[in-house]
This record gives sequence, C-alpha cells and structure tokens, in this order.
Amino acid sequence: MKYEVFLSADAEGDLLDIWKYVANHDSSESANRLFDNLQEMCLSLERFPDRGHYSPELERIHVREYREIHFKPYRIIYRMHERKVFIYGVFDGRRNLQELLIERLIRTRIE
Repeated sequence: MKYEVFLSADAEGDLLDIWKYVANHDSSESANRLFDNLQEMCLSLERFPDRGHYSPELERIHVREYREIHFKPYRIIYRMHERKVFIYGVFDGRRNLQELLIERLIRTRIE
C-alpha cells in the first residue's frame, strides 16, 4: 500500500537552494539532474518509508520520530504519520546537521 508524500515549504526551499548552488558552481544540466534525482528519492518514500534510519544527531537527544534516507551526500529528513510521509528537509550531509536542525526548529517556532 502506498503512502502519500508531502514536501514542506522548507524542503522545497532546500531543493531550490541545492539547484541554485549546483547551477552556479557547475552547470544547469547538472543541477537539473541532481534535482530530478533528489525529487525521485523523496517520492520513493511512498513505498517502504520505514526503510530509513533514525538520524544519529537526533537519536543522541532521544528524538526518534524522524528518519532519514540518503542520496549521497544529501540527507532527506522525514516523519511518517499514518499513511503519510512528511519531508522536512533535504540537507547536504557534509554540513553540521544538528546545527541546521536546531536553527530550523527555532525559526519554525518563531514563525
């Protein structure tokens, strides 16, 4: 049975930022390919979303409601609820994920 997959505004913004970065530092063709692959990876969560694992950064602080899958070096952070998958972010795995998640959590609470 399929799950519905939803991208948050933040996740959509992450994909756009990744596209812009790659387009500016490589080419728009590379950016388009990467964008398509990341989007396909996100949508693949409609089948077997529990295949993802808990983020080590979040698990250290006993947060186990979010999982992640990888499209190296990117990490897709999501949560499942009933038959729905909510994608909260697409992050470059070479960056400090714990810092990024805290920053996003603070920003979300202020808005």
